[in-house]
Amino acid sequence: MSAVTGVRPLLKVTVRQDGRNIAPWIVLITALSASSVLAYAWVFPDQESRRHLAATLGTNPALSLVFGQARDLMTADGFNAWRAGALGTFFAALMAVFIVVRNSRADEDSGQAELLASGVMGRHTRLATAVALGTVASLALGAVSWLVTLAFGGGAVDSLALSSTFTASGLMFTGVAAVAAQIGSDARTANTLAVAVLGIAFIARGYIDAAQAPEWTAWLTPLGWLGQVKAAAGNEFWALLPALVLAVVLIAFAFALNARRDFGMGLIPPRRGPARGGRSANVWGLALRLNRGPILSWLVAFAGLGTIFGFLAGPVGDVFAEGPGAFLAASAGAGPEDLLFGFVAQILQIIAIIAAVFGVQIVMRVYAEETDYRVEPLLAGSLRRATYLTSNAVLAFLAPALGMLLAGGVLGLVVTRTEPAISAVDVLGQAAVTVPAVWVLVALALAAVGANPRVRLVGWLGIVATFALTLLGPLFRLWDWILGISPLAHVPNLTAADPDRIGLLWITLIAVAFTAVAFAGFRRRDVL
Repeated sequence: MSAVTGVRPLLKVTVRQDGRNIAPWIVLITALSASSVLAYAWVFPDQESRRHLAATLGTNPALSLVFGQARDLMTADGFNAWRAGALGTFFAALMAVFIVVRNSRADEDSGQAELLASGVMGRHTRLATAVALGTVASLALGAVSWLVTLAFGGGAVDSLALSSTFTASGLMFTGVAAVAAQIGSDARTANTLAVAVLGIAFIARGYIDAAQAPEWTAWLTPLGWLGQVKAAAGNEFWALLPALVLAVVLIAFAFALNARRDFGMGLIPPRRGPARGGRSANVWGLALRLNRGPILSWLVAFAGLGTIFGFLAGPVGDVFAEGPGAFLAASAGAGPEDLLFGFVAQILQIIAIIAAVFGVQIVMRVYAEETDYRVEPLLAGSLRRATYLTSNAVLAFLAPALGMLLAGGVLGLVVTRTEPAISAVDVLGQAAVTVPAVWVLVALALAAVGANPRVRLVGWLGIVATFALTLLGPLFRLWDWILGISPLAHVPNLTAADPDRIGLLWITLIAVAFTAVAFAGFRRRDVL
C-alpha cells in the first residue's frame, strides 16, 4: 500500500460533498470578471469618458491599493484586468485556503479523519485529496472565468491571461494552506496562519502599487508576481512560472511535514488550560477569554495598517503636489493637502471595512459556540439569554472601534511626520466618526445571528455590498440613493467647512435598531 492509496475514491466523494461550498466562489470571481467587460461599454461609451476614467484612477492611490495598477483603461479588457485582477486573485487564494484546511485539518478536529483512517488509506491520502481538490477548484475557476468572460465579449488572449492569474493564485495558496494545516494545532489556527500570509501579501502588493514604487519591487510579494503578467497590457505568461514553482515547493514541504507530525497535532502545540476558571468563571470573562487571541492579533494588525498607510501618505503627497494630481486639485478649487486628507479618509474607509470583518467574526463566534453545544449548558443555569448575548455584543462593538481608533491614531502620527499640513488629531477624529458605520455592519450580523442564524450570511453580504458601493459605486456613477445604502457614505469629512453630522445620527439609530432585533429574536428563538 502506497502513502496515497485511496486518493481517487476519496476525491470523488469530497468533490460531491464540498462542491456546493466551492461553486459560489467560482461564480463570484467569474461574475467580477464578466461584469467588468459587460458594463464597460455602457458606463464609458466614448473616448472622452474613458480618458477621464484613466486620469481619475491614475491620481487615486486608494484605488490602486485595492485594485492594483491601472495599466490600460481605454479598452474593456484593460478595465477588466484592473477591476477584477487583484481582487480576483485575492478571492481565489481565499477559496483555496478554505478548501484545503476544511478537507484536511478540520477533519482531524471533528474526528472524521480518524474514521476515514480506519479504512484502506495511506498516510498522505487525506492531504493529497485536499491538495487535489484545491488544484481542481483553481483550474475550474480559471476555465469557467475565461469561457464566461469570452462569452460576454472579452478578448480571447487577454481574458486567458487574467483567468490564469486566478488559477495561479489558487495554486500558490493551496500550497500555503497545506503547510499551515501541518503547523496549526487546529483548523482555526491553520486558517488564521494562511489568511494572515494572504493578508500580508495583499497589503504589500497594494502598498507597492499605491506608492508607485520601482517595478522590481513587485517581485517582493507573490501577488505582485501575478501583476507582472500584465493582463490585457502585454500578456506576459512567463510571469506565471514563479507562482507555479512556489506552489510545487510548498506542497512538497507540506507532505514532508505531514510525514513527521502526530495525528491530530500541529507543529504549534495547544497550550494547557488553567487549573481554575479565574476571570473566565463568569460570562463576561468567558466571552473575553474566547476572543482574546483574535482581538490581540487584530489590534496588532490595525497598528501595522496604520503604520503602513501612514508611510504611504508621503509618496502620495508627492503625487498630489505634482503632475496630474496638482491639475485636478486646482480644477476642483482645493489644495494638495485637501486631496491628501481625502485620501486619508478613503484609507480609513478601507480600514473600517476590515474592522467590520473583525466585528462580524466575533458575532459569528456566538453561533459557532451554539453549534458546538456549549451555549445550552450555560443557559441551563441562572444565566439570562440577554446577559449572555450582551457579553458578546459588547466585545463585537468595542473591539473594532478600538481597532479603528488605534489604526487612526498611528496613521495620524505617521502622516504628520511626513506631511505637517495634516493634523494627527483630525485623522484620529475622522477615524472616530467612522466607527458608527462599522457598528451598523456589526449590528446587521448580530441581528441575523440573534434572530435567525439561518440567514447569518447576511452579515458577510453587508460587508461585501458596502465594499462594492463605497469603492466601485462612484466609479460606475450610481445614483446617490443607491450609494447612500452604504453606511460609510454618511461619514462626514471633519475638515470640510460645514461637515454634515445628521447622517451620522441616522446610521447610529440604525445600528441600535438592528441590535434591538438581535436581542428580541435571541430571547424568543430556540437555542441548539
